[in-house]
Amino acid sequence: MITAIALVSFTVSPDMPQAKVIKFNQFQSLEKGANTAGNDTTYIFNFFATWCKPCVHELPGFEKLSAEYKGQKVKFTFISLDFAKDFQDKLIPFIKDKNIKSQVYLLDEPDYNSWLDKVDKSWGGSIPASIVINTKRHYYKFYETEMSHDELQTIIAPLITQ
Repeated sequence: MITAIALVSFTVSPDMPQAKVIKFNQFQSLEKGANTAGNDTTYIFNFFATWCKPCVHELPGFEKLSAEYKGQKVKFTFISLDFAKDFQDKLIPFIKDKNIKSQVYLLDEPDYNSWLDKVDKSWGGSIPASIVINTKRHYYKFYETEMSHDELQTIIAPLITQ
């Protein structure tokens, strides 16, 4: 009898975060934490896939901003919509190759229709898509578009200015 064990967490290197496979209820917990009353941290959740050219194109701008705001109350989280079966062979090498240092989760929920409108009722399903949240400033906005470094900077800079 052969027993197979699937890893759902993988540390890329000591300098990089863990990548984890999560279910939608776990994403909802992350989002709920970002929506905690009085929380003054700005959260950016970016939905992407390794096969999506606009997604891959915008990632360096997000990572650059993450480095620029290091030590400030800004948290970048990437949510991969790749297939769970591609976690080890595609997503982990992609994280290494693109030098992604922000937290990465692979959302293992292939039935998009069951959760898309729970993320945002306006979401048609296109990626890249991002949510920007700052509860203290009463800011929640969903973006279903590719964003450049400068566009994202314009959105989040006022949210972290004291």
